[in-house]
Parts: sequence; C-alpha cells; structure tokens
Amino acid sequence: MRKTGRCAIAIGRNGAVLVPDPATIITHCNTGALATGGKGTAQGVITTAFDDGKKIRVFADETRPLLQGARLTAWELQRHGVDVTLITDSMAAMIMRWQKVDLVIVGADRIAANGDTANKIGTYSLAVNAKMHGVPFYVAAPTSTIDSSLASGDAIPIEEREGNEIANGFGKRTAPAGIKVFNPAFDVTSSELITAIITEKKICYPPL
Repeated sequence: MRKTGRCAIAIGRNGAVLVPDPATIITHCNTGALATGGKGTAQGVITTAFDDGKKIRVFADETRPLLQGARLTAWELQRHGVDVTLITDSMAAMIMRWQKVDLVIVGADRIAANGDTANKIGTYSLAVNAKMHGVPFYVAAPTSTIDSSLASGDAIPIEEREGNEIANGFGKRTAPAGIKVFNPAFDVTSSELITAIITEKKICYPPL
C-alpha cells in the first residue's frame, strides 16, 4: 500500500473516534480520494465513521466558485452510500441554527506552527459560524501539511485567482462586464476557532 494510502487510513481512524453516533456533519470543499488520494482526509474521517456502522448525515457546501463540494464531495459521498445533502456556502449558519449539527470537519492546504490553518476560501467563515453555534470544528490533514517555519497564519501566502472564475463561472456570465472581482482561493482560520487537528499520528490541539 502506498504511503499516502496508509496515512489517509490513519487519519480516518484517528478522526472517527470524534464522530458521535448518530452524527450530522458539515464539510467544505473536497477532501476525498479525488483530491488527496487514498481515503482522503476530512472525507476519510466521515467515511471511516460511516463504515464503522455509525449513522452519518452530511451537509456538503457547494464551495464557490469552482464548486468542488458540489461536483466532487457530493458525488463521492453519495457513491459511498453516505446520506449527503448539498447546500450553498451561505446556508451553513442557518443549518447550524435550525438543526443539530454535531461537528464541522474540513481539510487543510497549510498549517502554521500555532495551528492557524489555510484552506479553501469559505473555511474561515464556516469556523466563525461553528464557534457562534457551539459546534466543534475539526481540521484533518497529514503532518506534512504543518509548516513549523511559519509562526502564524499571517505568514501563509494566499493565491488570488482570475476574476472570471466568479464573473463568468463555467462559461456563463453572471456579473456585469468589466466588474472588478476579488477572488482569493484560500483563507486562514485562526487556531482559536479550531477544536482539534486530526493527523495520521495523533489528534493535536492548537497551538501545535
């Protein structure tokens, strides 16, 4: 088995113990096999808990503007047999208020030494909403994602992508021609908003 596969299995196994039975979960972007290989990271935690026999219900954010949640996460979870419902990114707070959400779990592109985490844009607002509603917020990522040379998330560079991904997404114009667009691909979630970081080695509690 490839190292990435073993790592993903370990992340899923470590994280599954944090998932109650039954559980309602919100996730953001794609963290399954299509994105990371193996069982995935955050999605691997979900499917491991599901395979353990836990009753799992997932709300998957669409993940604007490239819709990785809609195109990939929803498809992978549905194919695995998980009860998954697609929502727009802006619906998460309402779901937390109207229904019992047991946890939010996301992946990470980079983690600073203090636990600040860069992930797909929209993750930070999801963490703020989770804090407001008393919902645990978990990050699942391999230890290779942790960059101990960065003291905090302030040092993580954020890619800004082309505006047409928003204004002319998937070839359909949805905004006035010539409109200015701000399109950062990632945001940084402060460590104080993160309940724990699940790695292949252990569950870590910020600061790291």
